[in-house]
Amino acid sequence: MAAPKKYPDELRERATRMAVEARRDPATATGAIRRIADQLGIHPEALRTWVKRAEIDAGDRPGTTSEDGDRIAQLERENRELRRANAILKSASAFFAAELDRPSR
Repeated sequence: MAAPKKYPDELRERATRMAVEARRDPATATGAIRRIADQLGIHPEALRTWVKRAEIDAGDRPGTTSEDGDRIAQLERENRELRRANAILKSASAFFAAELDRPSR
């Protein structure tokens, strides 16, 4: 399987804007994504994904916005880090508790 093609941000924004505008007009809505993708040399599924993401971010479609997704990922990383630190502290406290329970000489 080929690696995904990386499109410039300018092209992504322009194509997304064109597709969203074309889909709003009933005269050009049918086949708008495929037509615009062909005009700009973009894979239609890539453009379809960008349009979905733009609609979610704008609140026109249900889903997790990019900003919320980034925040969730950050919180999950922080959660993993805190769980790891908690596990280390638990094992350290068990170790020191065992030291205290040993009879002294």
